[in-house]
Amino acid sequence: MSAHYVMIGGFLGAGKTTAVGRFAKWLSDQGKRVGLITNDQGSQLVDSLTLRSRGFAVEEISGGCFCCRFASLKEAADKLTVDSKPDVFIAEPVGSCTDLVATVTYPLRRLYGNDFTVAPLSVLVDPQRAMRVLGLAADEGKRFSDKVLYIYRKQLEEADVIVINKRDLLDDAQFAALDAALATEFPRATRFALCARTGEGMDGWFAHMVAERQGAGTAMGVDYDTYAEGEALLGWFNATVAISASSEIDGNALAMHLMNAVHRGLNGAEVAHLKMTLSPEDGSGEIATANLVAGDRIAELAQSLSDDITSGQLVINLRAEADPVNLQRAVEQALKDAASAFAGVMLRLEHRESFRPGRPVPTHRMESMS
Repeated sequence: MSAHYVMIGGFLGAGKTTAVGRFAKWLSDQGKRVGLITNDQGSQLVDSLTLRSRGFAVEEISGGCFCCRFASLKEAADKLTVDSKPDVFIAEPVGSCTDLVATVTYPLRRLYGNDFTVAPLSVLVDPQRAMRVLGLAADEGKRFSDKVLYIYRKQLEEADVIVINKRDLLDDAQFAALDAALATEFPRATRFALCARTGEGMDGWFAHMVAERQGAGTAMGVDYDTYAEGEALLGWFNATVAISASSEIDGNALAMHLMNAVHRGLNGAEVAHLKMTLSPEDGSGEIATANLVAGDRIAELAQSLSDDITSGQLVINLRAEADPVNLQRAVEQALKDAASAFAGVMLRLEHRESFRPGRPVPTHRMESMS
């Protein structure tokens, strides 16, 4: 039988990984085998570590988006098929990518239709960011440049399903305004509202994604020059840091200290997403995860450690509209600050990469599907 392929997109910081984890557990609880595929322009992904820590089979595609690494996407699915024979694949694309229907789902259906059934494309939105992008927020606050927002709007334009995540962040009047604006600007999409963090309201969306298949249609038009320029405005920084301490320390406090220090060091640059995991070397399998999804938000500890630690590994993924050199500088200074603030702690930078995404060059692009 064909496996079911579900792709869950959305801009950086929309809550995709949390939603993917919830969906995978929902499917597992129904007796379905699940394989997850994560994706990023860089390597050493917080998302992969987070999902693996919850016991899911995960393959990671790094070094480019699904559209540019289409063969790798198929290889990842094949490997998961051999290893765990999933009934459902859930793929999480890079949060700065768009044109996924023409470059991923249509080619997947055309070339491998005997292997996969394909669900409608879901795109998650952070409601506070969406309110600003759509001109609904009383306080406009910090915004991305127009070419970055071009990508954001194109993600919504191609969505078969728009998911308003973090519903709890809006009051009823704000939600009604956002839902109406999305219905007016993107009338083709089915809409759901939920909170992936708490799990509230998710069952209806999950059932829809299992039951429905992506239909026939024509892909949207995309100006690849504007798309490439928008991606190039975003800086990417990934790092892996070894932690050692002369006595036990509070790993959760260390992670939050670092998050806040990096945030301060960005000097007002608009944050797309700052994510960290801290994995202790005690064999417990636990991880702490921390997130910051906008420059004017507060960092949150989404997953915490039960016990103090003496050693571990920290993985940092930072995306912001800024020069990657400035992102690296902010992280390196934050590591120095943390080493000073926590007595007896040594933080050793083992791996780092900083860059701007290159121009997307899809392996395939199919403009229609009958």
